[in-house]
Amino acid sequence: MNTILIILIIIVIIYLLSKEKMIEVFRTFIFAIFIAIFLRSFAFEPFTIPSGSMKPNLLVGDFLFVSKFSYGFSKYSVPYGRYLPFNGRLFFSKPNRGDIAVFKYPGDNKTDYIKRIIGMPGDTIRISEGVVLINDKPFKKEKVGTFEDFHRNGYLEKFDLYREKNDIGAEYLVIDDISFDGILGSSFNQGESFDLNNTNDYTVPKDHYFVMGDNREHSSDSRILSQVGFVNEQNLVGKAAMIFLSIKYSNKNFQLFGLSLGKYPDKIRLNRIGKLL
Repeated sequence: MNTILIILIIIVIIYLLSKEKMIEVFRTFIFAIFIAIFLRSFAFEPFTIPSGSMKPNLLVGDFLFVSKFSYGFSKYSVPYGRYLPFNGRLFFSKPNRGDIAVFKYPGDNKTDYIKRIIGMPGDTIRISEGVVLINDKPFKKEKVGTFEDFHRNGYLEKFDLYREKNDIGAEYLVIDDISFDGILGSSFNQGESFDLNNTNDYTVPKDHYFVMGDNREHSSDSRILSQVGFVNEQNLVGKAAMIFLSIKYSNKNFQLFGLSLGKYPDKIRLNRIGKLL
């Protein structure tokens, strides 16, 4: 089926090129594609938030621009770059602790993840009673209220809302689920239960970073070594820069002929558009 489709596309292209006026149209089309690929690879790439791991700062339905030049460029900066025989980074600038970064998931080097950078190469990190400690120095964490939002599966979640301040003075909000103690099943820790709020020490390897979601008890991140683990600097895609669109989806699925086609847009969150990250 794919072969037939490719053949039909080639036939259509040849036909269009046979028309003198269409040659210029085709050239313009190809030129536009190259410009789009260039901008996406080396300037800003659009990214959408599919899950709630970065609540309350990023919500499901947020669309944002990711700055590709903030950390320089690797093979993962370009589409399908994982197949390129190139390692390392060009024009590399190190991330700052507290940056929200998009990176390729180390498990497959192709899936985009977005988390906050917590630990730098050489840092020793642990979590104690929900407080992050870097080299035995705790981040400041102050409760400032509560936060409520609907889970993508449609039920309402309630969280304690905290303001966290790291060792370089960056401040941001984080949340803890009121109804969940953060203890995961044994499958996450070689047969033993794993507590997201109380961990052993992690020492970040050279050229790697330790990342966490702001939704501290609902985030697959560097705390779980069998999943995300440490993120190689080569896997960094870019720094989250600005929200350019935010869509709140309905809690109900759209049904057509008995089939569930997903949730439909409910409204645009105008107050989030233009938010810098």
